[in-house]
Amino acid sequence: MALAISLEEEDARVYDDFADGLQESYPEQAKKFAAMRQDEDSHRHRLLNLYRERFGEHIPLIRRQEVKGFVKRRPIWLVRPLGLRAVQKEAELMELETKRFYEAAARRTTDVGIRQLLGDLAEEERHHAQTAEQIAQTKLSEEESARQKRLFLLQVIQPGLAGLMDGSVSTLAPLFAAAFATHNSWDAFRVGLAASIGAGISMGFAEALSDDGSLTGRGHPWARGTVCGLMTAIGGLGHSLPYLIPDIHVATWIAVAVVICELGVISWVRHRFMDTPWSSAVVQVVLGGILVFLVGILIGSS
Repeated sequence: MALAISLEEEDARVYDDFADGLQESYPEQAKKFAAMRQDEDSHRHRLLNLYRERFGEHIPLIRRQEVKGFVKRRPIWLVRPLGLRAVQKEAELMELETKRFYEAAARRTTDVGIRQLLGDLAEEERHHAQTAEQIAQTKLSEEESARQKRLFLLQVIQPGLAGLMDGSVSTLAPLFAAAFATHNSWDAFRVGLAASIGAGISMGFAEALSDDGSLTGRGHPWARGTVCGLMTAIGGLGHSLPYLIPDIHVATWIAVAVVICELGVISWVRHRFMDTPWSSAVVQVVLGGILVFLVGILIGSS
């Protein structure tokens, strides 16, 4: 009985944290977790009343981590912003674990009143597990959908676009400078490879260390840094790979074609996700690419 009371107190606090963490991004789902928190409080009161009748006022301190058979919980309720899918899965596991505990405890007790209460609570926890499973499947409102889109833009599109632009544009100068200076495809490829990987590492760390996401809601810094770094490296490798072709002239023309495709993709992403007009997106991206490309040619030919 003391362990059951402790479980309900802990679960209620976890659901309270879930509701608080989801309030900004998923207000409807946050209300459901707040309701589940109230249910856990109701369970605790029923357990306390029966405990007081049977055993008096003193409740020994016994916690789930001190009892064999309970699963160690990851404190995901401390993460901000909270992910709805992760919260739903954690809540479902919490309820199933508590249900199994009540069923096992009910089978071992000989007290009819305690057996009845534990059986009732096990059934209610089963319904809670079903509710938790359904929370993530609830259709988002228009406001929540717009908020989800904004978070996707902040956490994935923006760092990815920044990396792709940097990798596609900044590596043009050293790559084409090496190609025009050495007239050797292999040397140009090695320069492009080094520039791409170096830029990816640099941009990844710069993005990760620029903002921890706690105030801006831009997500976990290392997740953004990984996205940014990978897209930077991919952007540079795209027009470096053609220089694996031994013929320097063929390789250069293919690299130029790849650059045009990359700039087109960047313009499309800016138009599609950042609501930038097509004309502005094309002019801004292409102009920057042409300037860097010319710098590389001039320096390599000098």
